[in-house]
Amino acid sequence: MEKILTARKRERLIQRHRKERDKRICDRIKAVLAYDDGYSYSEIARILLLDDETIRRHIEDYLQEQKLKPANGGSDSNLTFHEYQVSV
Repeated sequence: MEKILTARKRERLIQRHRKERDKRICDRIKAVLAYDDGYSYSEIARILLLDDETIRRHIEDYLQEQKLKPANGGSDSNLTFHEYQVSV
C-alpha cells in the first residue's frame, strides 16, 4: 500500500494527537496514521472498536479535505437567555 502522508504531515498529526482532547478527533488521527502504516480498513476498525465504513469515511475525508474534526457541531439553542439561566 502506498504511503499517503509525508514525514512532516505525519509528525504534525502525531503532535496534534498528543495535544487533542476530543476523542473523536484522536480516533480519526489514529485511523489516518494506521492506514498510512499499511493497515486495512477492517484492521483499523477492529483496533479502534469502530465500524469499517466509519474508518473508510474518516480516511476519505482526510484524503479529500484534510478533515479531522467531525461535522456535527450541534445546533443553536432555542432558549432565551432567561430560560437558559433558569434551567442551569
